[in-house]
Amino acid sequence: MSAARCRGFVLPADYVACGFIRRINPRLADCPAMSASMTFTRTLALTLLLTGLSVATQAADFPGSQDLPIVPRLTDAEIVDYRPAIELERIYPLGSIRKISGQLRFDGQVSGRGNVTAITYQLPVEHSADEAFTAAREALQQQGAQLLFWCQARDCGESSLWANEVFGNAKLYGADNGQSYLLLRLAAPADNTLVALYGITRGNRRAFLHVEQFQSSTPLGDLLPTSATLLRELKSTGELELPMLTAEPQEPWITLLSRGLNLDSTLRVTLSGDQREAWRQALVAKGVRAARLEAGDRKNPGLTLELIR
Repeated sequence: MSAARCRGFVLPADYVACGFIRRINPRLADCPAMSASMTFTRTLALTLLLTGLSVATQAADFPGSQDLPIVPRLTDAEIVDYRPAIELERIYPLGSIRKISGQLRFDGQVSGRGNVTAITYQLPVEHSADEAFTAAREALQQQGAQLLFWCQARDCGESSLWANEVFGNAKLYGADNGQSYLLLRLAAPADNTLVALYGITRGNRRAFLHVEQFQSSTPLGDLLPTSATLLRELKSTGELELPMLTAEPQEPWITLLSRGLNLDSTLRVTLSGDQREAWRQALVAKGVRAARLEAGDRKNPGLTLELIR
């Protein structure tokens, strides 16, 4: 059958369709009386085949799962793992984790017994783990949550340890430089509740956000952030609000703030609050250069540090 004859019953642009039909059924392809309806059906089927079009259904959330009211879900994210509240003994690291002689090691921790709810989101390809992590952090901070420990990339340690040893979820294993971890304490009267966030990008480029809420059955007592966390918050958000520091400067906060500021001696900040001058003198006495500290005019309660850019 010639190409000209083929063009007699299919659209000129569909040469490949004609050849495909001829290979499947030579009798049909050679028949000049092939009906228009059959031609349309064959051409449509071929078009779908060649372009790879398929009808896809939206994957449903994990059965029985639900979001935490305090953590908004990123658009189009799906819950791929859900563990409803159950009473457990829980340990949350406050430092980079590593394994020595078969034992998990980290510089500090928060531990206790209480109800644990865990949710793992798989993010759509157009959103990154950092984006979801940041959105969750900002939402919790807007509710008054206090950051206790925040690490990123290799500063966190090995992703395999976070996935398997801390959270017990192999879906969270990815590249060490593609991870972020944050532990927060909710504001009173919910200050016996912790929220852990873990964002990770896996080797196949799929991104996940793990959210874990821990409601302690006993008071958590005093919990202090690390100096590195204070510095990371200041550099990431441009400010550090400490509403609880309304009185004269006292330890251990003087040491925490001075160490945090001296981790990056190039930074300059303003200090705002009723006790700003007392704090400036206390920080200078701890080794922070006076030229790095200026008076601010914020009216927030307690002490506020703002980055001078």
